[in-house]
Amino acid sequence: MNIFKLSIKNIISKPLNSILSLALLILGIGIISLLLQLNSLIKTQMDNNLKGIDMVVGAKGSPLQLILSAVYHIDSPTGNISVEDAEEIKNNRMVGSSIDLLYGDNYKGYRIVGTEDKFLDLYNAKIKDGKKWNAPFEVVVGAKIYSKLNINLDDELVSSHGLRETGESHVNQSFKVVGLLEPSNSVVDQLIITSPQSIWDLHDEHDHDDEDHEEHHDDEDHEEHEHDHDDEDHDEHEHDHDDEDHDEHEHGDKEITAMLIKFKSPMNIIQFPRQINENTNLQAAVPSYEISRLFKLFGFGIETLTYLAYLIILVSGFSLFINLFNSMRERKYEMALIRTLGASRSQLSVMVIFESLILTISGFLLGLLVSRLGVMFVSSLMEESLNYSLSSLYILNEEFWLLGLSILIGLISSLIPAIQVYKMNISEILADE
Repeated sequence: MNIFKLSIKNIISKPLNSILSLALLILGIGIISLLLQLNSLIKTQMDNNLKGIDMVVGAKGSPLQLILSAVYHIDSPTGNISVEDAEEIKNNRMVGSSIDLLYGDNYKGYRIVGTEDKFLDLYNAKIKDGKKWNAPFEVVVGAKIYSKLNINLDDELVSSHGLRETGESHVNQSFKVVGLLEPSNSVVDQLIITSPQSIWDLHDEHDHDDEDHEEHHDDEDHEEHEHDHDDEDHDEHEHDHDDEDHDEHEHGDKEITAMLIKFKSPMNIIQFPRQINENTNLQAAVPSYEISRLFKLFGFGIETLTYLAYLIILVSGFSLFINLFNSMRERKYEMALIRTLGASRSQLSVMVIFESLILTISGFLLGLLVSRLGVMFVSSLMEESLNYSLSSLYILNEEFWLLGLSILIGLISSLIPAIQVYKMNISEILADE
C-alpha cells in the first residue's frame, strides 16, 4: 500500500482547505525570503562599491547625500569644491591616496564621470575592448551601459547637462568611445568615465557659448544707440580687460565635485573627518558610518515586516492543524476500512504526517519562487529609477532555516491528528457506521 499516494489524494480531496493553508504559508515564507534576499543583495552591492574608501570629501550639505552621490551615484551632489582646497586635503600626512571626481552630466540618464585612472583600479575594472582615455573627450563605457544602449567603439556620445536626460544637450561637443569595460559587479558598470580635463573643457566651452550670446545681444543693443567714438573705445577697452581677468580667474579656480580618500592608518578615520568639518568650509563623510545609519533607518520597517511574516507562518500552521484535525474526524470510517485492508496504525499516522509535510514543503518551495519574483520586480523598479539591478538564484543560509521551520510546523500541526489516528478503535467506528 502506497501511503505517499494516499496522502496526496487526501490533500486533493479537500482542495479549498489545502489551498488556504498553502497560501498562508507561501505568503509568510515569500515575505521573509524576499526580505532576506534584498537585504543580502543590497549589502553586497554596497560593499562592492565601497572598495576600501575611508572618507569622502565634498561641499557642505547632507553627509548621506554626499555618500550616495559620490560613491553609489544615485543622488545629486551637494555642490563643488575648489581644486586648491582638495590639494590641501591630499597633502595631509594622514591621507594615503585620493581620487578626484567630477560629475554633473549624463548620456541618456547614465552619468559621465571625470576622474583618474586610479578610479578604475579601485574597482578592478578591466578594459574589454579598446583602451583607456588619453585625450580630452575620450571615454570608456561601463558594461551595463554599452550592452543596454548598444554602444560600440568609436561611437560619438552627445551629453546632456544635469543627471537626467531632460537636461540641455551639449550639441557643440561630443565624446568619443575609445574603450569598453568588462563587467565588474560595481558602480563602474553604469558609468561613462573620462578625464577631469574633459569635464572642465566641456563646461568652459558651454560658458563661453553663453558669453558669446550675451556679447552679441549687447552689440545689437549698442547699435541702436548713439555714443561718442571715445566712449566706445573706452568701453571696449574695459570689456577686454574684464575678459582677461575672467579667463585668469577661471583658469586658477577649477573645481571638482568630490574626492574619495583612503587613510594611511585606520585610526585616522576618527580624527581627520572631524577636523575637516570643524575647521574648513568642506564636508567629510565616512561611508561605513553613513550606510550603517541608513540601514538603521530602514531596520524598523524591515523588522516589522519580518515579524508580520512569521505571524502569518504561525497562522498557516494553525490552519493546517485545523484542516488535518477536521479531516481525520470526517474520514474515520475511511481510515478504519484502510486498516481492515492491511494498513497498520503506524502507516496511517505516517500518512497524516506526510499530508502535512507535503503542504509545508510545497509552501516553502513556492514561497521561494514568490520571493524571486519579488526580487525581479524590485530590481526592475531600481533599474528604472536608479540604474541599479538586483538578481539572485542562490539560496541563502538563512533560507535553509526557513525550510527547517516549515518542516517543524508540518510536524507539529500533524502531531495530534496522527496520535488520534494511531489510537483509533476500528471495531467501534465500524459498529457505529
